[in-house]
Amino acid sequence: MENFTTILLYFTSFFTLMNPIGTMPVYLTMTSDLTKKQRRATAVKAVLTAAFVLILFAFLGRYLFDFFGISVAGLKVVGGILFFFIGFDMLNARLSRIKMTEKEAEEYADDISITPLGIPMIAGPGAITNAIVLMGDANNYTSKALVILSIVLVLIVVLLVFLGAVGITRFIGDKGNKIMMKLMGLIVMVIAVEFFFSGVTPYVQAMLH
Repeated sequence: MENFTTILLYFTSFFTLMNPIGTMPVYLTMTSDLTKKQRRATAVKAVLTAAFVLILFAFLGRYLFDFFGISVAGLKVVGGILFFFIGFDMLNARLSRIKMTEKEAEEYADDISITPLGIPMIAGPGAITNAIVLMGDANNYTSKALVILSIVLVLIVVLLVFLGAVGITRFIGDKGNKIMMKLMGLIVMVIAVEFFFSGVTPYVQAMLH
């Protein structure tokens, strides 16, 4: 019963931070011009990328951060800048590619599955920090296993949401995709600003002191 409560707590925290419902429209707009097979492959690669990053940081995060002198604040600043440019392109409907060869489509799918879908959309600063903190607080092998299990379970949910979203693009059509892209672009830009300033704040406070 105690383990169930613990994993439910871990699962909820990762689910909130990864936000599969929130990232679904971004996935939809970015893959709107790909085939059904390419969309599925993109979803799988994005989730596998996020899984690799989160599990890697869960075990080695604190050492990696210390070794390279990286801070979570710095990760938020970079994520914010990246999100802003992605949102700006979406707002201007620049992610829509009407004519792509098979090779170009595959390269595009590979690119977006790693960045920005895998990192930092799914495995963002919040989820990475959560993985590091929870693994650091886990004082036995059972607790550590529950952290990894919760990450895997949430990523399975993310994958199912992405795969289920594929049919939505057909339902809403080209105009619907363009409207959704512009709307989500605006939202992504707002998220970017929040990320950026939450990352910059510690640096400004350090300079003032």
